[in-house]
Amino acid sequence: MFPAADLPESIPVFPLPGALLLPRAKLPLHIFEPRYLAMLDDTMKTTHRLIGMVQPYETPDGDNHRLHRIGCAGRLTAFSETEDGRYLVTLTGISRFRIRQELDGFTPYRRCEVDWDGFGRDLGATEHDEGFDRDGFFDLLGRYFEEESLKTDWDALKEADDELLINSLAMLCPFEPEDKQALLEAPSLTTRRETLVTLIEFALRGGYGDEMMQ
Repeated sequence: MFPAADLPESIPVFPLPGALLLPRAKLPLHIFEPRYLAMLDDTMKTTHRLIGMVQPYETPDGDNHRLHRIGCAGRLTAFSETEDGRYLVTLTGISRFRIRQELDGFTPYRRCEVDWDGFGRDLGATEHDEGFDRDGFFDLLGRYFEEESLKTDWDALKEADDELLINSLAMLCPFEPEDKQALLEAPSLTTRRETLVTLIEFALRGGYGDEMMQ
């Protein structure tokens, strides 16, 4: 368990559309851009080894410089370097944060002053979803995976505990970046599951395509 006292006041942030990290979950990343290679080198020198994953806002003109206010910090827990200088890393989710302000500096990557208040449950024990109708959920999930032509290890999914199941699906399902942000900001595991069900049901009804045709 990561001590709250060790959470830093500022962290490097990695804006990556559609990439969702949640507390206690693992996110593999393939790093090759020079600015993010520098970010990893600098992160390895810190005691906390935290990197903030955050969704950029995507505007119609393609400008994605503006960041969502809430992201999730992950601790660098696996690291390997390829022969051509790329990094294969894994971040383990520690806690969500709220961006106070972006910091000016000399680093080629972005850094933010962050606030950890309000996300105390992220540093606690594994969450459980009381009243979770797993049979009904798997029926819905099966229809969604068939509709989207997705494959999975159903035996492993059914054996997963509530948090691992819900958070893994939230991270892996091909939702829009703004939908991923809604999953991130869900205050509890139960509300995240409810949001996930809503998104799956929306996709099965035709999703954004139906809305655009109306």
